[in-house]
Amino acid sequence: MKHKRLTSTARRLRRDQTDAERNLWARLRNRQMENAKFRRQVPIGGRVADFACLALKLVIELDGSQHADNSRDLERTEIIESDGFTVLRFWNSDVMGNLEGVLESVRNTILSIRSVGTPHPNPLPLGEGFDGAAQ
Repeated sequence: MKHKRLTSTARRLRRDQTDAERNLWARLRNRQMENAKFRRQVPIGGRVADFACLALKLVIELDGSQHADNSRDLERTEIIESDGFTVLRFWNSDVMGNLEGVLESVRNTILSIRSVGTPHPNPLPLGEGFDGAAQ
């Protein structure tokens, strides 16, 4: 039942997005940001994240002034991070007044996550494949 509630909440939030969400989404959608596939209003860890790139395990949260010093936001971040996600938080006013700076921060985070790399899900068994020795 909780899953259905989160899905309906996510749908409502997608329909009733804020101006800041609309502006950021216009720049994240359709793989415009480093070819990363972002989704909006994504259920993760029992919460609905504003934007998420599941392949990179990256979540972007936008906060309005009602979120200032909100301990619930810290709890949300901890829950999402416990699922292995990196969480970036921006103020709505930053998106509205400094969108390029926000996008640069997102871009740098994507590049950082990719530079760390992840192990191949199906590595070759030891002794097979290229071993680096000159022939």
